[in-house]
Amino acid sequence: MLYLLRLIVITVSLTACTSSPTLTESTPKPELTNCPEERPQICTRDYRPVCATKDTGVRCVTTPCPSTEQKTYSNACSACADSKVIGHIPEACSTPSTKQ
Repeated sequence: MLYLLRLIVITVSLTACTSSPTLTESTPKPELTNCPEERPQICTRDYRPVCATKDTGVRCVTTPCPSTEQKTYSNACSACADSKVIGHIPEACSTPSTKQ
């Protein structure tokens, strides 16, 4: 009986030390969905936030000089209606931004 108890304790202690993948390692990042060339003229007003990558229009010779920024839009249609948006991913941006 004592032998069985020792075996269980050793097994539990060894399995507790094994590393398991974290959520960020096992969850793939969503890919950027590019906006179509023909932009939507009218969009529904549903709220399914997306994080859009928007061209700032800034072009510099030296760095750092970001030419894009991320902005949260209420849905994919609203994001792609903005002609400066390159593409979007599902869910709101993690950085503070203006919602539309």
